[in-house]
Amino acid sequence: MAVPAAVSLLPLADFPMVQPGDDLAAQILQSASVTGIELADGDVVVVTSKIVSKAEGRVFDLRDVEPSARAERFASFTDKDPAMVELVLRESTDVIRARPGVLLVRHRLGFISAAAGIDRSNVGAADENIVLLLPEDPDASADRLRTELEQATGARVGVILTDSHGRPFRRGNAGVAIGVSGITALHQLEEQPDLFGRPLGPTSQVPIGDLLASAAILVGGEAAEGVPVVVVRGLKVQGDGRSQDLQRPPEQDLFGYPDAYYL
Repeated sequence: MAVPAAVSLLPLADFPMVQPGDDLAAQILQSASVTGIELADGDVVVVTSKIVSKAEGRVFDLRDVEPSARAERFASFTDKDPAMVELVLRESTDVIRARPGVLLVRHRLGFISAAAGIDRSNVGAADENIVLLLPEDPDASADRLRTELEQATGARVGVILTDSHGRPFRRGNAGVAIGVSGITALHQLEEQPDLFGRPLGPTSQVPIGDLLASAAILVGGEAAEGVPVVVVRGLKVQGDGRSQDLQRPPEQDLFGYPDAYYL
């Protein structure tokens, strides 16, 4: 990956409130036009997964969810809504940690996150019973969006769908790429020389997808800013990466499955 001369982070202005069934590509291009941005070859369009979930109809009413006995048990010692816990369990393959106020799971997409990424914030309803799940298949959603943007503009672009995750030993959330299309998600530096000619090891990797996701949050925000799309310009990161490239295999996970490493 060559060092760029400059990188620009371009937030799109006046983005509409997304509704189920909306044409996200058309909304992105309209907002880009209002902002004075024309998509160009090499641009990476970083999109918060929330608006993708909204457009895909991933909105649920907790009053319509029947909690299982397992969900009731977890809800009893996490102090969470049983219906919410039921949705979390449906979206997950494993419960990693459960304690009062905390339900940490391995999402069916492979990453570890609190409450399987299910959220009430910025859903567009004051009703606490309305929640938003992550897209069903974020990589596929990113593929569709990229195809539509490229067909409309003729530019070769990349697309990242983002979420924000906590980290085991650091405060605050950081952006992560849960959907990737048209870029290299993980850049391997193994065997490349450092300043003194020493070859780098196999763990020397650049998580391009996650770094761009976090960079976009810096200018897009996560509260009431209303900036769900940021265009990153100036990087040469075109490729065929997927979000799975950024996932650490469970057998290498020292935190999700620590018992495997106890002697």
